[in-house]
Amino acid sequence: RTQAEMAHTCRGTINLSTAHIDTEDSCNIVLSNGGRTYHLKANSEVERQRWVTALELAKAKAIRMRNNQSDDSGDEEPASQSDKSELHGPLKTLSSKLEDLSTCNELIAKHGAALQRSLSELENLRLPSESGEKIKAVNERATLFRITSNAMINACRDFLDLAESHSRKWQRLLQHEREQRIRLEETIEQLAKQHNSLERACRGAPGLASATTSISSTAKGSVQSAKGEASDEDEETEYFDAMEDAPAFITVTADPKHHRRSGSNLSGASEGHPDDWNLEDSVFESSNQSSYNESTCKDLLPKKRRRTRIPDKPNYSLNLWSIMKNCIGKELSKIPMPVNFNEPLSMLQRLTEDLEYHELLDKAVKCESSTEQMCFVAAFSVSSYSTTVHRTAKPFNPLLGETYELDRLEELGFRSLCEQVSHHPPAAAHHVYSRRGWTLWQEITIASKFRGKYLSIMPLGAIHLEFHSSGNHYVWRKVTSTVHNIIVGKLWIDQSGEIEIVNHKSRDKCQLKFTPYSYFSRDVPRKVTGVVSDADGKAHYVMSGTWDEKMECSKILHSSHGSTSMEGKQKTVYQTLSPKVLWRKYPLPENAENMYFFSDLALTLNEPEERVAPTDSRLRPDQRLMESGRWDEANVEKQRLEEKQRAVRRRREAEAVEALEEGKDYEGYIPLWFERKVDAVTGELICVYKGGYWEAKDKQDWSMCPDIF
Repeated sequence: RTQAEMAHTCRGTINLSTAHIDTEDSCNIVLSNGGRTYHLKANSEVERQRWVTALELAKAKAIRMRNNQSDDSGDEEPASQSDKSELHGPLKTLSSKLEDLSTCNELIAKHGAALQRSLSELENLRLPSESGEKIKAVNERATLFRITSNAMINACRDFLDLAESHSRKWQRLLQHEREQRIRLEETIEQLAKQHNSLERACRGAPGLASATTSISSTAKGSVQSAKGEASDEDEETEYFDAMEDAPAFITVTADPKHHRRSGSNLSGASEGHPDDWNLEDSVFESSNQSSYNESTCKDLLPKKRRRTRIPDKPNYSLNLWSIMKNCIGKELSKIPMPVNFNEPLSMLQRLTEDLEYHELLDKAVKCESSTEQMCFVAAFSVSSYSTTVHRTAKPFNPLLGETYELDRLEELGFRSLCEQVSHHPPAAAHHVYSRRGWTLWQEITIASKFRGKYLSIMPLGAIHLEFHSSGNHYVWRKVTSTVHNIIVGKLWIDQSGEIEIVNHKSRDKCQLKFTPYSYFSRDVPRKVTGVVSDADGKAHYVMSGTWDEKMECSKILHSSHGSTSMEGKQKTVYQTLSPKVLWRKYPLPENAENMYFFSDLALTLNEPEERVAPTDSRLRPDQRLMESGRWDEANVEKQRLEEKQRAVRRRREAEAVEALEEGKDYEGYIPLWFERKVDAVTGELICVYKGGYWEAKDKQDWSMCPDIF
């Protein structure tokens, strides 16, 4: 298949060239790619082996086809538009030469056969003995000529078939590029017209202009509110109704002083006692205190002094269109991007940044109730998006085998390790251990598509969290992130979708809804709502807030069915106590707008540290040069690293094909600190930490680390 055809495969398709093929037992096969896993069962061990062999052969063929079509191994330079336009001439010349070659083949075969017949006739004539010997010698030479000609004819025929097949493929690619260019030109023209009309409409509406001015003045230098950001979006933007797919509910706050445990005539699915909210929920009470108090207390403890700023971001101009025109419909990880679009952090460091509000999990350890603990886990899952609201820059794609450690065991009670375990698809494994009573692990694969007007980023893979004392095991997945106004207007980011958090021990659940932004909605921008329920479906808590500011939790006293909405859905009315704040975002440091809008934690992630592994992201030279403001040197270094990685990948694929042809097993790339196992909870093939990193760090024995920088 061509790249264009591969982009429109059926839902549920697995790309064999990047798939992992494993066997569980004598009859079962596990086929996985990123966050998708298939379990196949054969009737017998012999049949299973036949399937494994067939899949391995198909995988090798898919790798060869991918290499023949294009060597887009992540950030290679694509063909320019002028190169594509010049394909027509060579294609025509090649076609004419192929016709000439075919004609020559026919002539050689025709004249060779005629020569053979003539010599045979001469041999049958009665001639003197000397003439007969000469004719015999000529006949032998003609036979050699015929054999050589036949070999050349066969080789030419093979070349002809190969050239014709490649010619058809080039024609398809050229036609696809033409169609993409035409569609893109039409989109740009339409966007420009709509942008101009929006500007004229904005100038012609004094009320709107004054409102926008007041919003900007209130922000005092901060980024505009979501409504101001989205005003640059054109009228064809896809909008959604709030709570479109989730069950709608209404929350009514009750007064605990007027609510009595006895004599209440309320009946419904869930009832609680207001006294419980004030007496037993001591963890909620402590969380209602501002998190800044806790951070202030931490400052009193002796700890390493870490940096609070990085060099300001240079103001380099860049022709966005010259790069984006080659990106339509492609995976973001396969697009060559200069560092101008990046921030000086890798994807492994961005993944580690999810731990900024780790104290939520420290508080969750103290919860006696599993539903109460679920509230803190839900708040933690939302808090990981708070750093993305202003962060529209792209993190560096990690190199295969790149690692990142964050050892805060003495200061904050946890240590974290990430490793890039796959390059296509890009996948990172993450493991966090906290001495305060919890362990978190995940393998995240990033799928991303550039759609012309917006960029969709879809994280695939499950996040696991286990508390040591209770054994509660929580699993959830991330929502889709969308970057809007890629070509025209101001960049802004939104989160949309649903998160289902499941406690696989108690079967408690929390359904969180990230409402996509709508210009016409009256809801608070970046709104998140959800309900925590137990294994029987009984609702206990209502979660509400925004993913960029705070999350609150309200204890449910009573629930009942309300009126039916216009869509035919019946609303649930929850009577709750006053909400308590579980999480609130830390303020950004001073001058954050000139430091890529990094938080206090993000500013320290790339700070140089001693004794780390030689594969650590802090030692990546292009990323360090970019942070220092030397972007031209960073671009040169980035190309060197990517070319080095491509050479290693090509050598590894050649070894795989060679081993397959010889009938040998080839394991491919094996992660250094993680190993693949079938998860007992989700049934997916996932990379889990196998140990050894921190012991190697203590000994300073990094001999097993690859040379990737």
